[in-house]
Amino acid sequence: MHQEVALIATVSVGFVFAAIFGYLADRLRLPPLVGYLVAGILMGSYTPGFIADSALAGQLAEMGVILLMFGVGLHFSASDLLAVRGVAVPGALGRILLATLLGVGLSTWWGWGLGAGIVFGLSVSVASTVVLLKALEEHNQLDTVDGRVAVGWLIVEDLAMVLALVLLPAFAGVLGEQGGVEAVQNAGGLAIGYTIAMTLLKVAAFTGMAIFIGPKVVPWVLTLVARTGSPELFTLSVLAVALGIAFGSAAIFGVSFALGAFFAGVVMSESHLSRRAAADSLPLQNAFAVLFFVSVGMLFDPSILIREPLAVIGVLALIIIGKSIIALTIVLLLRYPVEMGLRIATGLAQIGEFSFILAGLGVSLGLLPREGQDLILAGAILSITLNPLVLLAGDGLQKRIHSLWPAFTAHYGKHKHDKLSREINKIRAKNEERDRQHQLEMQQLCDTFPMFSQVDENSQEELLLLFRPKSASPGERVVRVGDRGDGMYFIASGAVEVQLESEPVRLEAGSFFGEMALLSGGRRTADVIAVDFCHFLVLERRDFNVFMARHPALRLAVSDMAKERAAMNVSRRSRNQSLDLT
Repeated sequence: MHQEVALIATVSVGFVFAAIFGYLADRLRLPPLVGYLVAGILMGSYTPGFIADSALAGQLAEMGVILLMFGVGLHFSASDLLAVRGVAVPGALGRILLATLLGVGLSTWWGWGLGAGIVFGLSVSVASTVVLLKALEEHNQLDTVDGRVAVGWLIVEDLAMVLALVLLPAFAGVLGEQGGVEAVQNAGGLAIGYTIAMTLLKVAAFTGMAIFIGPKVVPWVLTLVARTGSPELFTLSVLAVALGIAFGSAAIFGVSFALGAFFAGVVMSESHLSRRAAADSLPLQNAFAVLFFVSVGMLFDPSILIREPLAVIGVLALIIIGKSIIALTIVLLLRYPVEMGLRIATGLAQIGEFSFILAGLGVSLGLLPREGQDLILAGAILSITLNPLVLLAGDGLQKRIHSLWPAFTAHYGKHKHDKLSREINKIRAKNEERDRQHQLEMQQLCDTFPMFSQVDENSQEELLLLFRPKSASPGERVVRVGDRGDGMYFIASGAVEVQLESEPVRLEAGSFFGEMALLSGGRRTADVIAVDFCHFLVLERRDFNVFMARHPALRLAVSDMAKERAAMNVSRRSRNQSLDLT
């Protein structure tokens, strides 16, 4: 295949196969992701027929992970992470440690070295971000307490894996079979300590920038872009922020793309435009998430199921049973409810993207045999496929435990769970209040100025960004006759008097003035004096022209109102002249 069409062919065939097999899986009452995995297996190099470019598919899959984590970050906040730290941090680190030890034990039984065992154990110790998030979304649990804890747990695991990816090359000589004393001396305790310190420093610097600097910069940039009123430019800017921070975090700070994208979403969640950003990026999240599962299937060699069936069963048992027992035990030891423990245990009973990265690095460093990579991929495919059944089994086990020990399940961990729930509810209430306040502002805008009801919600939001607030005291001249029209004034509160030649005209809240000079391009034709304490929303000349050009119906309404006013002014002038003649 020509290189110039490899990308098109990979994406096209991937989407077609995924759509077909996803639909068939749904008809068989299986999760659609099983169909996506089958589509990838058929497109891979281990099956006959069309062979897609696995390197391109892997990069497209990484895009899916980036956008998905970005979407999660949009609905998360730094406060959420801090709220669940009591269970997420010890839980994630404890499970990684114990699962890695189990992996080392299993690999030792197979006759592998220590280095291979550590790489294998780390690979099976972390869960798949994509699978867990999809499961939480399908069960409407992403915003629940257990869902927040599970996501926080994932973030801690990702941070730990970033450290592991950086440290693994530094320890490769020590862990390798050929390392010996010379390798230990070459590695040097000082050099390894320096590597650990620099990695931690980079991660801390990135986290600090994301939490403390990002919320001040990113919402400001988004507001500037939203003021242009261009939907495609806003969507482009959202993607630029997500992908730019993800790439920059990996290039500068050495953290993963997914983690960088998550923090990009957290940063953007501080803006009142986060809901719009989430809606704009959702279609791309879904499309690229499908390519993630397809790319996983492409890496799978089905023959491993025949060559090493017992080893595959052992890996699968470690992932589903071993890790679940560890997670449940840790949650219970931390004195949280059984229900939370089971949901986290079953939700995290699979492996995914970081497992592939670790396995690939282990093979390239000569630590992990190629057979180990195949076993990790087999474990990933099967655990992802079986995860919906594991979740159902967890629900059934929860009901069984509750029926056998109702008093225990009702009271154990209740105090801690309620405390955590209150903290998360406070954070959620604060975010909801912010959104409600913003919705109230738009509703007040339409109530005060009914003419804006004819534009959509995004345009109303844009207007709120375009308006420049201005105030005036009684007797203050707001507009001077003969001046160049600088903007259109909307009276939010108070009253003004338009000093016409014929007679003054009083305008109160809900009215506007200054449109004639903008429409005609001429000068101001009358003075406008504040007769009360006034608050105005001013639409400046450039913003007026751009906004009205995109909403011709609104411009026509303003133009008609201006013509009516002009006619009324002429009528008043003629009437006054007639009275003067009599």
